[in-house]
Amino acid sequence: MTGSPYDAARAAITPVDEASAQSARERHARLTKPLGSLGRVEALGVQLAAIAGTDPPPIPIPAAVAVFAGDHGVVAEGVTPWPQEVTAQMVANFVAGGAAINVLARQAGATVTVVDVGVATDLDALGLAGAPGLLRRRVRAGTANLAVSAAMTSDEVVAARDVGAEVATELVTGGARALVTGDMGIGNTTAAAAVIAAFTGRRPAAVTGRGTGIDDERLRRKIAVVDAAVARVQSASRADAVSVLAEVGGLEIAALAGFIVAGASLRVPIVVDGVIAGAALLAAIADCEDALPYVVAGHRSTEPGASAVLEHLGLEPVVDLGLRLGEGSGACLALGVLEASARILKEMSTFDAAGISHKD
Repeated sequence: MTGSPYDAARAAITPVDEASAQSARERHARLTKPLGSLGRVEALGVQLAAIAGTDPPPIPIPAAVAVFAGDHGVVAEGVTPWPQEVTAQMVANFVAGGAAINVLARQAGATVTVVDVGVATDLDALGLAGAPGLLRRRVRAGTANLAVSAAMTSDEVVAARDVGAEVATELVTGGARALVTGDMGIGNTTAAAAVIAAFTGRRPAAVTGRGTGIDDERLRRKIAVVDAAVARVQSASRADAVSVLAEVGGLEIAALAGFIVAGASLRVPIVVDGVIAGAALLAAIADCEDALPYVVAGHRSTEPGASAVLEHLGLEPVVDLGLRLGEGSGACLALGVLEASARILKEMSTFDAAGISHKD
């Protein structure tokens, strides 16, 4: 769809500013510390300078978390012990401020926006009509069962990507200086594993994890479902991002892909969460590789697919805390480190300014 929000964002992406990155590297060499002594904090500051096109970079606050919610028809295959209606119930929990992501966002001074891009349950029946912090952008009421057919149509993928692009634009226009990817959807680790296997070429068994903590029998069933679904993608020789997402993806995964690309077009850091966001990131970069320098890997999820994404894209996570919750939780925990990396460049004294001798 020419002229769509996603297409406009994709066309607007420009390379990060290497001159600002080099200036930040040189500034680090003059700050009152041994060069490299702050490790990744220094590298993140350089990346922020490159993203913003200025050294020192602006402090990436406030951050905005967008939790995209969608249901998955594949739950019919018994890949999760949780019933589908939990997706909507968790949306209500997010809106009420009672979920982990709400707690972590409050700690980080970040906002939380929940986006219904594909929840199957009627949210009005849960008393959420007009709820603040909830955007109603539903493309369809959940995907089809990817075990037996395409999860959705290509047009629905395009529409979901547009939702993500629109939300990113709205949040940045509203003052956000960093974006955090969040997700919710019972069954979505199955879809994510299929997307990751399709884009990385890894075996489904190597990228499919236990999600919410399933037992061995359910894991075997889940791997078999992913294996069969990915075989359809391969047999059809579908390499483009829209086709892969349509066949085995999820509405929230497609929306997150649009969110990432639009965030990059707006020159703000996009802090990516775990395995669901990782699948979305693969889809975003497959279609728009220029977005990758704008991405910060917030954490390493224990889901095997998450490490596969990081290795495939050459990303190093900010934190590694053994998390597998989703919602944007790990990415939100990384925000403090990201803020520190900008403040070091902006607020720390140089040797000359502090009157401290330094090595030749």
